[in-house]
Amino acid sequence: MDKLFIKLVDSPEDFEGALAVRLRVFVQEQDVPLEEEVDHLDNTAIHAIAIMGDSIIATGRLILDEMPLVHIGRMSVDFEHRRHGVGGRLLEFLEDEAKKCGAATIALHAQEYVKTFYSAHGYEEKGEVFLEANIPHILMYKDT
Repeated sequence: MDKLFIKLVDSPEDFEGALAVRLRVFVQEQDVPLEEEVDHLDNTAIHAIAIMGDSIIATGRLILDEMPLVHIGRMSVDFEHRRHGVGGRLLEFLEDEAKKCGAATIALHAQEYVKTFYSAHGYEEKGEVFLEANIPHILMYKDT
């Protein structure tokens, strides 16, 4: 496996690559409508990407609108790179960015089938399962 590199999105090309991952994972694979996947929060979010070789293979974003509470979202990893630690490294990178910004708590909407991934990274479930884009989710929190 090639070396994995994670960084903040810092160019239009990086953002296009991040969006391409989200479209593959959410729109094509999970049938999320495009108009729900791409939203106004993309304009102000901090985006991160995971790069392997010459390819962007994963992405996630950090929303700072409710400081000191921040939201991690749009976590997505291309199918062939799942279960190899890419998502965990990307999540830790976003958590570190949240801390640098002064976050006290991180919230996220975890798809129910991956809530154990987030639990393993210290997130706790809050409330009941709800539908987002017709996919069961659970609200999860972690203090920084």
